[in-house]
Amino acid sequence: MLLSEAKWRRSSRSGQGNGGNCVEVAFLAPQVAVRDSKLPAGGALVLTPAAWRHFSAKVRSEVE
Repeated sequence: MLLSEAKWRRSSRSGQGNGGNCVEVAFLAPQVAVRDSKLPAGGALVLTPAAWRHFSAKVRSEVE
């Protein structure tokens, strides 16, 4: 699947009070892509399911 055709969704942690910093995620089956919503043409990080679980768990632990 091309990243331009992916269905991107904004992180639930993105929003007011963060200066407009937003992360978007697209589930590509089986990979997961992550990009900066302000730079959609700037590329994306494409992860395996295991790497996505590790990445998202680490981010959650740092935020909480």
